[in-house]
Amino acid sequence: MGRSHALSGWVAGLAVAPLVGLTSVAEVVPFAAATAGYALVPDLDHPGASASRFLGPLTGLISAVVRRFSGALYSLTKGPRDEDGTGRHRHASHTLVAAIGLGFLAASLGDRGKWAVLAVALAGLLLAVHVLGDWLLAAVVGAGAWTVFGAALPGTTAADALQAGLSGIGGWIGVAVGLGMFTHCLGDSLTRSGCPWLWPLPIRGETWYELRLPKLLRFRTGGWVERLLIAPALLAAGVLLLPGVYPFIISTISDGETTQSVHRIFSGLFSWNV
Repeated sequence: MGRSHALSGWVAGLAVAPLVGLTSVAEVVPFAAATAGYALVPDLDHPGASASRFLGPLTGLISAVVRRFSGALYSLTKGPRDEDGTGRHRHASHTLVAAIGLGFLAASLGDRGKWAVLAVALAGLLLAVHVLGDWLLAAVVGAGAWTVFGAALPGTTAADALQAGLSGIGGWIGVAVGLGMFTHCLGDSLTRSGCPWLWPLPIRGETWYELRLPKLLRFRTGGWVERLLIAPALLAAGVLLLPGVYPFIISTISDGETTQSVHRIFSGLFSWNV
């Protein structure tokens, strides 16, 4: 489900960007890309996940630590009706607490310098590229070039624009991390297994209560619903939410000549002789 998680993070980033004051392509694209990458991070608790295999032994080691921590936390906090399982996958890293905590940690890195913030943003970007492909890297590089060269104010240098860009990242990187992780949890709540993202709130005797859709609406991870419905819908939304795309489509459709042309095409297609 890695690709769907990354796409959902991309869509969430595009949707939330205006709410945190990001409106231009140069701002929105890096934010959405980082959100897409951090939408994969909760699955560090699974050894076969994209995030766990991303940097080979390094992320593999991080994955092992996350799994052990998650298992220990589950043993300490499980309620009387929680399952008698290991608590390693879809537990500690799949909670709102983890999303908020890591989001605040990423935001606090601004105190350690702009390059620390940039490192966090690049980690999210490269993880997203690892799953979604090089097109995302090209998009972010293009947006970054626009920030440095195209958006520089008269009388400023490229170095000044770059510094401004790094300062801008510090303003949103914590939101990107937290939003991406929480988006992952919401995605898992659509599946048959559900996701206990409201931990440690006890529900029906369970501290790790799996939130999920009604039975008829749940889908299997990697099944046809995800591949044929969920992923294409996310991809379409990921294009429509790019700055300027939806208004352009609406203005094009509402144009009188375009509407008449489409009408003539369809009239011709369905004007059969009987």
